[in-house]
Amino acid sequence: MQPLNIGELWMWVAFILFVIAMLAVDLFVFGGRKAHRVSVREASCWVIAWCALALVFAGLLWWYLNGEFGPEIAQRKTLEFLTGYLIEQSLSIDNMFVFVMIFGYFAVPPELQRRMLLYGVLGAIVLRGAMIFAGVWLVSQFAWLLYVFGVFLIITGVKMLLFAHQRPDLDNNPFLRWIHGHLRVTSRFHGERFFVLKNGRHWATPMFLVLVLIEASDLMFAVDSIPAIFAVTTDPFIVFTSNIFAIMGLRALYFLLANMADRFHLLKYGVAIVLVFIGTKMTLMPWLHMPVEWSLAVVGGIILTSVLLSLIMTRKEDRMRSL
Repeated sequence: MQPLNIGELWMWVAFILFVIAMLAVDLFVFGGRKAHRVSVREASCWVIAWCALALVFAGLLWWYLNGEFGPEIAQRKTLEFLTGYLIEQSLSIDNMFVFVMIFGYFAVPPELQRRMLLYGVLGAIVLRGAMIFAGVWLVSQFAWLLYVFGVFLIITGVKMLLFAHQRPDLDNNPFLRWIHGHLRVTSRFHGERFFVLKNGRHWATPMFLVLVLIEASDLMFAVDSIPAIFAVTTDPFIVFTSNIFAIMGLRALYFLLANMADRFHLLKYGVAIVLVFIGTKMTLMPWLHMPVEWSLAVVGGIILTSVLLSLIMTRKEDRMRSL
């Protein structure tokens, strides 16, 4: 019988050490501690690096499982990882649009955005780790929750389709209004500092508000993305590793695509359709079994189509403006 959890203790330890090592490389080798504007070339290198590392991890996972459990389980678990990674990477794209909106609203200088997103990644790793283990435990105890998750994802996807063109109104955001009502907030940035001392009193800086909103947005997106991967697997090691690879690559993806966000305006609709597809798959599991490779192909096809259509429509609009 296929084991629910293929992750041995040494695998968990090795992966966590790998993540820590990569964060250390970013901070101490490639200047992550210094505030600077991230160039397109630097962002492109990190995007390629994280995609390559995810593929290398998939290859190592297949090699290990093939020797321990045979080719059938090795292929299935590897496909589960790749599908989960693609789903999480796709859903994180919507998070990227939110980052663009938050940084634009607060006029965060480009040289300060890199450190802010690093804090966001660290918070997301801890937050999603806790939510993944809680979700896996709940599903193992109450299998019917998978159908609840499925219905929730369908509703979320439909809402995204209906309101994808609308932009959140941060001026009237109740959370921000509450913070302004309970904290003294400076009118300008003070480097990367979250709090400053003025006239003997502590003041929060706009950087603190940005951090709070980034962590809150990741919490909201985690509520969507973690149930989504349960449509593919409930193996905690596969769920955790695919999530972390997607999160670690999100920061570089943001700096690569942030200035071109308007050119990929249909991606939001693609993400919404992915959510509806995954939710439908989860609710129909007792009557319809879809192989993992089919799910991988459908999700990849939806995202690729939305990207291509976005580029085609953008080029047509550019041509119309030039006439």
